Amino acid sequence: MFLLDLTLPTPAENLALDEALLEQAELMEGPREVLRIWEPAAPMVVIGRSSRVAEEVDLEACRRRGIPVLRRSSGGAAIVAGPGCLMYAVVLSYELRPELRWIDRAHRCVLETMAAAIVPAVPLIQHRGTSDLAIGEFKVSGNSVRCRRRHILYHGTLLYAFALDTIGECLRMPPRQPDYRGGRAHREFVANIPLVCSELRRAVIGAWKAGEALNDWPREATARLVAERYGRDSWHLER
Repeated sequence: MFLLDLTLPTPAENLALDEALLEQAELMEGPREVLRIWEPAAPMVVIGRSSRVAEEVDLEACRRRGIPVLRRSSGGAAIVAGPGCLMYAVVLSYELRPELRWIDRAHRCVLETMAAAIVPAVPLIQHRGTSDLAIGEFKVSGNSVRCRRRHILYHGTLLYAFALDTIGECLRMPPRQPDYRGGRAHREFVANIPLVCSELRRAVIGAWKAGEALNDWPREATARLVAERYGRDSWHLER
């Protein structure tokens, strides 16, 4: 698997790059698998492809704090990211992993792979709900998926030193909640993984055996997606 350890300058470029990596894989003749890791330089809210912004985000609070609200290409509910939140994305091949064509199995495959890599240092981490990683009763990672014809994009968050109060300040209670949440407010539900960033990075890279640097990352496709979509308020705030 290829490794791309790259944070681009703007939130729009970073979201566009995840989608561009999926596009790039689809254009290849054979299977193409990539792990990307990155970390935002400042807080940002990212909503799901079908999210209704006003239902999930306190837009006025975000405006007051200068926190941008962006829409990703995958599903799921809103998240808050920023310094102290490691972001990862894996582009995986159906040809190499045919079980991923079933979404529930895709969630299980990816999150159990991630958990297995972290569990030696954090024994209680596990897959919970549809697409969370949790330590006991506390969520430490939210994830979502985008499917194409030959590949799948699976990406998410890994909180490790994040300012957790920011989540409750920016987000409303989500319209859908996993049973284990039990109606708890954001600050009572989320936690940081007790690892430093370098340890977490090593665990994620080791989980996917990503040993070859990706030098031909899709620069032109990323720029095009920013121009067409991720750089436009009409995309992010369309509903």
